[in-house]
Amino acid sequence: MPKPAACLWFALALAGLPDGPAGAAEPLDATPRIAVLSAYPPEAEQLQAAIEAPSERFANGVRFTLGRLGGKDVVLALSGISMVNAAMTTQLLLDRFQVEALVVSGIAGGVDPGLAIGDVVAPARWGQYLEAIFARQVAGEDFTLPSWAEPTFPNYGMIFPQPVEVRRAGAESGTRRFWFEADPGMLAAAAELAKRLALDRCTAAQACLDGTPRLVTGGHGVSGQAFVDNAAFRRYTQTTFQARVLDMETAAIATVAYANQVPFLAFRILSDLAGGGPGENEIGTFFQLAADNAAAVVIAFLNAWSPE
Repeated sequence: MPKPAACLWFALALAGLPDGPAGAAEPLDATPRIAVLSAYPPEAEQLQAAIEAPSERFANGVRFTLGRLGGKDVVLALSGISMVNAAMTTQLLLDRFQVEALVVSGIAGGVDPGLAIGDVVAPARWGQYLEAIFARQVAGEDFTLPSWAEPTFPNYGMIFPQPVEVRRAGAESGTRRFWFEADPGMLAAAAELAKRLALDRCTAAQACLDGTPRLVTGGHGVSGQAFVDNAAFRRYTQTTFQARVLDMETAAIATVAYANQVPFLAFRILSDLAGGGPGENEIGTFFQLAADNAAAVVIAFLNAWSPE
């Protein structure tokens, strides 16, 4: 039972709280916009170069670029690399701007063996493969979950992926989810775009892909706090989650979009095969080609799609 002094302190603390939220975020712009997020500068260079009538706003050390892109009013930002940065920046963006929809543009590792470096993937849903229990192992036995936990997916050694409870505006309580869906209308528009899109296959130094890159829609993407360059784990993510692509930010952005009821779609272009290639990781050779093609896809998408 709490001590009387502690109860008194708690009551006094509550009495001093304001009725509303403290320090509510000040809006930085009133125009409804499409938000376009990339993880770090090289992924966004072509988008920044293409934006019309740019202006800038700043909040919490993040630069937001406002302007016109693909015929739409947009706000561009860098999420920062990895899940926590992506979640923080996405919520900051939604708090400070009138965001009609979120679009993600960037590179990723390819997981689906039917895809090649340079292909662009717009998955229908995203999950966090490292939202997990790291299980104990008794000598001579398999890894075992605690008694209160249940396996959701097959484990990778000690790693047992799990859903996470997420709260959402308008809901009385949180729900446990692993998958977060892309917006169906945005996904359909991307599928139509895929029928007529042409992408570059050679870098400026004339290092060329074996085939012509294509835009592929649907399927699953997974994200986690690791740069994956491991063939065995790549096979695990493909088999376990039927994943096509693996990155370090998108599932976090998808979670924030779900919580705020904002339409969302990610375009991730394969800069490497996440450890599945025959030699050294390919990102050093094809990174810029991938990033530039991703930007071209986003601009074409913005030209072709309009929020309902």
